[in-house]
Amino acid sequence: MVDEGLIDYLAGFITKKRLNQFYRVLENRTRYITVILEDIYQSQNASAVLRSCECFGIQDVHVIENKNEFTINSEVSLGASKWIDLYRYNQEGWNTPVALNKLRENGYRIIATTPHTNDVLLDDFDVKAGKIALVFGTELTGISDYVKDNADGFLKIPMVGFTESFNISVSASIVLYQLTSRLRNSEINWQLSGDEHKALLLSWLKTSIRKSELIVNKYISNRGTQS
Repeated sequence: MVDEGLIDYLAGFITKKRLNQFYRVLENRTRYITVILEDIYQSQNASAVLRSCECFGIQDVHVIENKNEFTINSEVSLGASKWIDLYRYNQEGWNTPVALNKLRENGYRIIATTPHTNDVLLDDFDVKAGKIALVFGTELTGISDYVKDNADGFLKIPMVGFTESFNISVSASIVLYQLTSRLRNSEINWQLSGDEHKALLLSWLKTSIRKSELIVNKYISNRGTQS
């Protein structure tokens, strides 16, 4: 249970304008769509994906680190990582199965963003069929064969030029813009639950307030004195 009294207490340390911004952003946050970055080594492009995820309201991003450690380029992400939940998979030598299994257990369809004999064009992709985990791979080699062999579906951005593909950050932006727009115009229950709203708001308040840990401790101490 989230302590609503603590939320109210911390809200007094930011402006009303800032608090209203938090509520406005929360209304557009979703976990219906999530993003998986598989072994990305280009920090600039990967960080740009985080920024796109945050801008389009994607709350969770899953990072698989097999050979390459994921590093955030702050000049590119512009602080986006502060507002999203980033999950890293790096405990095994080969972490892709762990990530895919976890997401599938949580009800996600694993959708590979790569050309395939069974792919679906972005415009025709069915957002109503269930929660979506979009997998993006490195620009050099793309997603792994394991993802290709274990994906629940394949999505392709239509292109009419000579170049075979977009870079990963552009691909992610195009796909997320299209799918989140369709999601918000649908009857799907895509928004966060009430408890998720409260938990995220509390997290953002702590992130935004200087020395928030001391303030939280003071609140707890005062509450203990009054009880």
